[in-house]
Amino acid sequence: MAKSLTSIWTRAFQRNARAMTKATMKVGRKVAAKAVKTGQRAAAKVVKAAADQHKPPPGPGEWLAGFAFGPAGTRRYHLYRPPGVALRERRPMLVMLHGCNQTGRSFALSTRMNKLAARARFFVLYPEQDLMANPQGCWNWYDTRSGQSYAEAATINAAIDQACLLYPVDRDAIAIAGLSAGASMAALMATRYPERFKAVAMHSGVPPGTAQSSANVLRAMRGHRAPSVPVQAEAAVGLPPLLIVHGGIDLIVSVRNARAAAEAWAEAAGASATEQRELRRGTRHPMQVTDFKHRGRTVVSLCEIAALGHAWSGGDGKQAFSDPSGPDASRLVWAFVARQLKRRKA
Repeated sequence: MAKSLTSIWTRAFQRNARAMTKATMKVGRKVAAKAVKTGQRAAAKVVKAAADQHKPPPGPGEWLAGFAFGPAGTRRYHLYRPPGVALRERRPMLVMLHGCNQTGRSFALSTRMNKLAARARFFVLYPEQDLMANPQGCWNWYDTRSGQSYAEAATINAAIDQACLLYPVDRDAIAIAGLSAGASMAALMATRYPERFKAVAMHSGVPPGTAQSSANVLRAMRGHRAPSVPVQAEAAVGLPPLLIVHGGIDLIVSVRNARAAAEAWAEAAGASATEQRELRRGTRHPMQVTDFKHRGRTVVSLCEIAALGHAWSGGDGKQAFSDPSGPDASRLVWAFVARQLKRRKA
């Protein structure tokens, strides 16, 4: 009897074990299938994102890819060529340096600078930071102690040289602008190569000389460190005119940096501040504008927008780091650059 009960329990246990194994395998196959599908969807998103980076922004003109080689290694860039530019026709070029967690393409979409360039017929160069050099895609504008920032500046300069060599760019009509880390690198570029640029624009950036390494970059971004303009730039051909655009509620880069940059640049050029004025267009955020002049010439134009955060003013609202409610910074930048180019020809 005991043996018979044991056999019954054994067979029942085996049946239950087989049923559980079968159910587990069935669930496992479903989980595995779902994981494969999830992985496929994730892979498809990665592939699409990579493909989108090579997709030209919408609009007329050409979106030309290239690579520049310099002391910092290789950097990719895209050049926007407006439609209808003849082979021997020399046109101005604006260098646009993106911020952290951006690419050249996303910066082009955010600022819509290509649309403006198509009408005004100027080239736009978008150098792009390598993620191996900075995981967030930031330009290392602050790393002067190790020389990394100077190496990156030289590599960007090599990209400019390459664009001038391959396309009908007017070498005497080049300007540079940037957002956040790109703005700080643009200012550094202007102090390193003042003879190269006819104008420079900083949007939500930190002025040069405020940090020398990652150890003090956060204090610099919070506006707790004083800027300094390199002596070699002051002693050279003179600093190019500077446009500064900054938001009053910027929580990433303190607006204190805007005033500090304006005053340091103006001091280097011997310029004095004029009376502040308010400008507003339609329903966009108003801005307070202060010009710093030397012998009647505007050396610095400071535009402070109280209601703007850490974003490109007047940018595409579908893109990150863009505020469509602000004054159109792209128009401000190009109008400022165009005035300097006109003054050069006068």
